[in-house]
Amino acid sequence: MLREADVTATTAHLRAGAEAASADLPGLILSAERLATMVAPGAHGLRRAGMGEDFWQYRPAGIGDSARAIDWRRSARSDAQFVRDREAQSAQTARLWVSSGQGMSYSGSELRPTKLARARVLALALAMVLLRGGEKVGLLGHPARLGRAQSGPLAEQLLRRPMATGDGDAPQADELRPNQRLVILSDFLTDIDWVAPFLARAAALGVSGVLLQVLDPDEETFPFDGAVTFRSPSGGLRHDSHDAAGLREAYLMRLAERRDRLRRAAETAGWYFTCHSTDQAPAHALGWLYQTLGR
Repeated sequence: MLREADVTATTAHLRAGAEAASADLPGLILSAERLATMVAPGAHGLRRAGMGEDFWQYRPAGIGDSARAIDWRRSARSDAQFVRDREAQSAQTARLWVSSGQGMSYSGSELRPTKLARARVLALALAMVLLRGGEKVGLLGHPARLGRAQSGPLAEQLLRRPMATGDGDAPQADELRPNQRLVILSDFLTDIDWVAPFLARAAALGVSGVLLQVLDPDEETFPFDGAVTFRSPSGGLRHDSHDAAGLREAYLMRLAERRDRLRRAAETAGWYFTCHSTDQAPAHALGWLYQTLGR
C-alpha cells in the first residue's frame, strides 16, 4: 500500500510530465502541419467495384444497370454494352510506433533536433496526411480513429509517452492487429534481436509496414578524433578512447552490417527499410513513408 508521501510524489511527477508535454504540444503540431502540407494524400482502394473515383474495369451491362451507367464510347467499339466500374475505397488503418529509448534524446549539435524530436514530427506529419486521406490512424497499442481532429490527441500521446529506462526499447508484438500497416521509427542502435521475430509475427497477421532508422549525422560519420569519452544516454555504458579516429572504420563497418541485417529482416517479412539523418530535410523522409505505405 502506498504511503501518502509516495502518492504525493507520484502525482507531482505525473503533473510535471504532463506540463512539459503540454508545453511542447503547439510546436510539435505546427511543425508537423507545415511538413504535412508538402505531401498530397490519396485514398487507397479495395480492388472491388464501388463508389470510388478511380477506374477499375469495364464489364458487360446487366440487369439493374441504368442507361446512365453505360459507357457509350466503349460500347460503340463492340456489339455489347459496357459499364465502367470504379474501385471501391474504404478507410485503411495505420499504426505508428516511435522509440522512446534514452538514445533517441541524442543530438550532436544544438543546431539539429534530437532523433526523438525528428521522429515525432515525422510520425505526426504522416498521421496528418493519412487522416486527410480518410484513413484511420493510431499509435500502436492505442485505438485508431478517423478524422483530422485526431492529430491533436496523437500529438499528446507522442509527447506523453514516458522515456524508457534503457538506451533502447521495442514495440510489443501482442499489440499487433491483423491486416493493418505499421510504421516503426527508431535509431536501432541497441539490441535488434527483436526485429526479425517481431516482423515475422506481423507478416503472419497480414501486417505490412516500414522501418525508418533515424540517426544524428555524428552517428552516420563518426567524426570524433583524439581523446574522447563515450557515454550512453542512460549512463549504462562508457568507453574512454585515446584515439577515437582509430575506431571510425570499425564503427562504420558495424553500422553497415546492422543496416544490412535490418534490411534483410524487412525484405523477408515483405516490409521496407530506409534511413534518415536529422541534418536532412524531413520532407523527403515523409514522402518516402507515404508512398511506401501505398505500395
